[in-house]
Parts: sequence; structure tokens; C-alpha cells
Amino acid sequence: MTDFETYQSPFTWRYGSPEMRVIWSEAGKRRLWRKLWVAMAEAQIPFGLVTREQADELAAHSEDIDVSRTLEIEKEIHHDLMAEIRVFAAQCPAGGPILHLGATSMDIKDNAEALQTRQSLDLVLLKLAKLLRAFQDKISAYANLPVMAYTHLQPAEPTTLGYRLASYAQDFLDDHEDLLRIRQNLKGKGFKGAVGNAAASVELLGEQGQLDFEMRLSKELDLPFFPVSTQTYTRRQDLVVLSALSALAASAHKLAFDLRLLQSEMTGELAEPFGRQQVGSSAMPFKRNPVEAEKIDSLARLVGSAPLTAWENHANSLLERTLDDSANRRLILPQSFLAVDEILTSLATIMDGLVVNQTAIERNLRKFSPFSALEQVLVEAVKRGSERQATHEVLRQISMQAWKAVQQDAANPLIKLLATDQRIIKWIPEAELADLFDTSSYLGNAEASALALAARIHERLKE
Repeated sequence: MTDFETYQSPFTWRYGSPEMRVIWSEAGKRRLWRKLWVAMAEAQIPFGLVTREQADELAAHSEDIDVSRTLEIEKEIHHDLMAEIRVFAAQCPAGGPILHLGATSMDIKDNAEALQTRQSLDLVLLKLAKLLRAFQDKISAYANLPVMAYTHLQPAEPTTLGYRLASYAQDFLDDHEDLLRIRQNLKGKGFKGAVGNAAASVELLGEQGQLDFEMRLSKELDLPFFPVSTQTYTRRQDLVVLSALSALAASAHKLAFDLRLLQSEMTGELAEPFGRQQVGSSAMPFKRNPVEAEKIDSLARLVGSAPLTAWENHANSLLERTLDDSANRRLILPQSFLAVDEILTSLATIMDGLVVNQTAIERNLRKFSPFSALEQVLVEAVKRGSERQATHEVLRQISMQAWKAVQQDAANPLIKLLATDQRIIKWIPEAELADLFDTSSYLGNAEASALALAARIHERLKE
């Protein structure tokens, strides 16, 4: 039961999935520590340092986590890992005396955090794949639906909704590939002792024995180790992981920000789902605020700030190790993963229930798309003998007149103005002008490119 009489992180109960919280929980972390101690004991049996009875006893008690007792001891000795060792050893009369033999704290902590990071990446990749499949469906459904495109937040030319969605999906697909590559290359510290040269293990096992010992552990944990470490694995790995999460958060931020713009009633073309009982404002009952998209952007900013701290941790890790990264790593690693986990959950909700207002889409096309045909009119007139610069100025004057009418909420008079201007119909007869203003003829390869991206997602996620 969550104790709301003391401070709780919003990630404790509001943001992130139960699965991601378990990975970064105190109990989950200590289970990994104990898993590593058991694996060490198993690997030391062939060297005569541990008996089968001792290793079996440690394994039998590896789930007997007592966080409260450990925290009591930590208050006295000010060392979290040693406190866990004392609790574990007390539970194992036979195995306790050989617990942690030949190891330093970071042999346990860093390998455990590498495993936590890998578990977290697996969960992120699973959710990101689900999101990409939702994009694939929406891209295919709307590949040929014309919508107004905007540059500089001003109406530009038509595109299709499927093509716009494909631009977001392409970024998320690249994020997926980057995170998958990082997950596949993730490494632990190994068991190399206080400064990384495995001095204690070499004393116990000999040089070849130390190599065999680490190889056994790597295989048992299914975790490659850095061949060279200091007291920790290189903090560059954290920087790489958090930078990739930051890039994913940036992709999510752009999509969510665009959706907030498009959900505005001034545009009104797309919207996130809004529940029947959902309250948009305590003061304004009519409000349908884009709260999911706003939450995504808010959390994405938090994730985007983490690589700076990770950069400092890597760049300022003096000589073989300093402890000034320890406290912030307890925050930036779990919080970044939990924030990304929440972001992906919210994005999946938005994409599954995406509201497409075709009435608003058609209204905006009628209002703004005629302007995009001016380039076609200019090219056609020049092909038929007009002077390019002079015709451009004529079209500019006419378009400004039409734009003024649109701003006054009148129907766009551009085609009518062109069709009655002798400087234009001299080159392009009125009957031919209409063909140049057909929106469907000015979408380029939007549909084909969108469908190709959807197919690429399908093929990539099959691998």
C-alpha cells in the first residue's frame, strides 16, 4: 500500500507501468544483487572456494528480500550493498561466510544495473513495436486522404494524412533500430574488483582461473562484459542509452506538439480520444484539452535533460572512479525509463483512438489549397510564353487580394479572380484553370511513399 503521508515520486503511482516499476524497485534491484551472488557462488564451486551445499542455500534464500531490515542496517553502517549482504548472510548460515568473496560493490551493482537497463530496453522496444504497428494501420488507412500541409505554421501545399503520419513513424522506426542496437551491445562490468584489474580474483583463482570465472558468469547471466573496466563499467554506456531515450522522447514530443496544434479548434483536423466522463476544465465545462499530448511533451522534456547529467557523469569520472555520479544515477536511469514507458503508453492510446475530423480537413482544404496551385499556374503560363517575373507579380497581387477575403471568413475567391484577370487568361483560358486547382493532382508521391513506409515497418518488425 502506498504511503501518501510521505513524499512519493509521481513515478511511484501516476506515471509508468507496473512492469517498469518492478524493474527499478528496491526489491527488484536486491533480487538481482542476490542473483549475482548466487551466480558467483556457482562459478566458484569448480575452484573449491564454495561447496554445493553453500551455493544451494544461497539460491534457496535468494527471494527472501527484507528491505525494511536492510534499510535499518544501512542507517547504522551507511552502505546499502553491505547492508543487503548482512541480511542475506544471516539467512544463510552455511553460505553466508563465502558471500561476496573476491568481489567489490560495483561488481554487483553495475552488473545489476546493466541487467535492469536491458530489461527496461526490452519493455520499451515491445511498446515501441506496438506503437509502430498502430502507425502502420493508420498510415495505410489514410495514405490517400488529402490534408493541408503547413510550413512556418502557415498553409503551404496539400499532402496526405498518411504521409504526415509516415513522417512521425519513420522517426520512431529509427528510434527502434537505435535502441535495438544498443540493447544488443549492452555490457556489464564483469567481476574485476576495486580498480578493474581483478587483483582479488587473480589471487584466489589465478590469471586463467579469473578468465574462466568471468566467462562462466557471462554465460550464466547471458550478459557480455566490458573487457576493460575501472571500478565501474564506463559511464559512456549510460550516456549512449539515455541519449537514445532522449531521441525517442524528442520524436514523441514533436508528434504530441503537432497534435496539440491540429486539435486546436482553429484547425480541428485531429484530436486525441476524449472520454465521455472526462473533464476538460474545472472552470470551463466545454473544454476538450489535449491532456495526453501535453503530458507526453512534459515528460519528454524531463527525458531530454537526462543526457546532460549522464555526460557530466562520464566526463567527470576521475581516474578509476569517483562517487559523485551515484546519487543522480538513482534518479536519471529509472526516471528516464519510466517516463518513456508512460510516453509510449499514452502514444498508443492516442493512436488507437485517433479522431480524424474529415469535415474540418475538407474545410481547410477549400479555404487554403487553392493558393498552392499558383505555382502550377505560374509554370503553365511561362510554358505558354509569359514572362516569369511579371506573371509572378500578377499572381502575388491577386493572391494577396484573395488572402484578405479569406481572413474576413469569406470563401476563397482566388480561382474567380484569376479567371477574370486578362493578364492570366491571356495565357491560360478559364476552362483550363480549373484543372490546375484539382487538389488530387498536386499530391506528388505522398500516397506511394506513405504505403512504402508502412510496408517497411511491417517487414522490420517481422525480423
